[in-house]
This record gives sequence, C-alpha cells and structure tokens, in this order.
Amino acid sequence: MKKLVLATVIALSVSSGVTLAADTATQHFIPVTEANFAHAETARMYRNWMKAGANQQFAILENLPPRGNKAPTVQMNDDTLYAVAILHAVEGKVTFQIPKTDNYLSVQVITENGHGEYLIVEDGVHTVKVTDTKTAFLIYRSGLENGIEQARESLHSVDVSLFDFATDYVLPKYNFEEVDKEVWKRKRIVDGIVEETGKFTYTFPRTPSEVTDLQQWNLENAAGWGGASPVANEGNKYVNSPFIHADKCVTTTFEDPKNTFFTSVTAYDAEKYLIEGAVAVNSYTWDKNKDGTVTISFNCGDDAINNIDTSAYKGDFTITTRHYGATQQVIDSEYDLIIKQLKEQNG
Repeated sequence: MKKLVLATVIALSVSSGVTLAADTATQHFIPVTEANFAHAETARMYRNWMKAGANQQFAILENLPPRGNKAPTVQMNDDTLYAVAILHAVEGKVTFQIPKTDNYLSVQVITENGHGEYLIVEDGVHTVKVTDTKTAFLIYRSGLENGIEQARESLHSVDVSLFDFATDYVLPKYNFEEVDKEVWKRKRIVDGIVEETGKFTYTFPRTPSEVTDLQQWNLENAAGWGGASPVANEGNKYVNSPFIHADKCVTTTFEDPKNTFFTSVTAYDAEKYLIEGAVAVNSYTWDKNKDGTVTISFNCGDDAINNIDTSAYKGDFTITTRHYGATQQVIDSEYDLIIKQLKEQNG
C-alpha cells in the first residue's frame, strides 16, 4: 500500500512525470475559450496535484494548506486536511472507500470538466458513475474537530488498494500561462460583482446539463474551483464577501446557522489564497456570546472574541463563509447571514 506523505504540498519541486506532450516552444496549444475554460482550469488543478504524485499515489496533506500561491488550489479551507487521488473511470465508474471515523470525512468526485458530481460522507466502499470523463479527481476532506492527529489518521486509514490510479493520464495541451491569465481576469470580474452586489454565491452545478449560466460557471471555477453543490444537509454553500479594510476593526454578529456538519469563516488575500497567520474561525471551536449569537472579529486585537488577524498580508482582504451540510434556510437565504452583518467598529 503506497501513500505519499507531504509535509508541505506543491511547494516541493517534485518532478513526477507531469509533462506536456511536446516541447512548449513548438507545441500547438488548445486555445482557452468560454466553452472550454472549466476544462482548462480543471487541467491546471490536475497538473498542480500531479506534481505531488496524485495520479500515482494517494497524495495526503499532512498539515493545513500552504499560505499564499504555494497552495495547489484557490480558496482551500482551513478546517480540514486534504488528500487527492486521480483515478481511471473504469467503464464510466470510479471506486473508493471512506473508512469509519469519529471526525468529518468526505469524498468529492470531480470530473475533467470541473464538476463535483458527488459529495459523499457515508462510510463504506462506493462505486459511482461519472459523466463525460475518462478520469476523476477525488478530494478527501478530513475534519479537525478532534485534532489534527485524528484528521491525519483518518486519511491514512483509507484503503488505497481500491484506487485505479490514472498513471498514464496525459494533460491536455493547454498553455497554462494563458490559463493563469484567464483565471486572473475572471477573478477581477468576481471582485466587481461582489463590490456591486455585496456577495458572490457559488452554485457548482454537478453535471454539464445543469449549467444554466456559462459565465457564472466559469467565474466559479476561477475563484473557487472544487467546491461542492449546495444540497440541503449534504452539500455546501459558499459565499465571498466584498473587500474588508485591513486597517479597521471589523466584526460580524449572527445567529448560529446550525449547519449539519460545520460553519466556518476564512480570510483570503486578493487572489483568493490563505493569509499567513489568519486562522479560520469555525463552529467546532468558536466562542459564543451570552445570548447564543456568534461574533467574529477581524483585526480587532488579541482580546477580541474570535479574532482573525490578517496583518501579515498588509492589504485589504475578503472572507468566505462555508456552510458544510447547509440547512435549507441557509441555501434559500438571498444574503449570507454572516457577511450581511459585517460592520466597521469605531476607534
């Protein structure tokens, strides 16, 4: 049983055979278009994780995701450990196992077109059909509610003998510098939407047939690739905030949404990467007010309740709210109850 243990992810300059099919100086690249952007961005994510051997071994993050753009994926959460396996879809299906654990442990099955077709939390061996894909990208998320050691143990107890690793997978011939530029452009569009409307909410359609707004789908892939669809008490809801002034004390006070699994608030830099020293606040550990509400503070000092300190970044930042196993009320709400209550404090 092979496992890849990563102390830091992707920051390692690992060469695992992730090469383009021809020399980049002479290669004819696939143009990146609106129609194939999700496929191109997904190929970039495959490329990032293949550097860690995810198409050959179970690539386990032993620690929380790296801060800044060393992270393999944008908007990684700060509440779980990750592990990834890239598998063949054999006769249109993939097989994997979720061991019995005492912490949150899920598997998301993502196709080459970027769709998180399944999010599964039940223990046992699962075989699922996947749509329009020869391989599938499996993301394991292991919750930290019982500590990081148990989160690691849960990932290491996965039966990887069931995995049919896609060792012969060849990346599509995209110019990934061009993909990076297209991602950057769409992130700026997301910024504009948030500044105009006060939020950006992710829908993450599970299959191509569920895409009703191609621009929205492409924006979601650029700003938050790999998220799960908001299905009541099972899937997740994610919302981005407007930029928050880093030199102000800002708070939000809200009723506990009581999502099925957990709720979290995470700060990100302008490119949607985690900030050094800015630890997420989640419902596993947050302190509540006497009336049962929750207050989360940003840059309000060490004595402030549930304070998130972004000072290492030196710039304005955004937050993302995550509702894991979102309630129907959270899904139906037009405005995120946490982001809506953001207020600058005097002094």
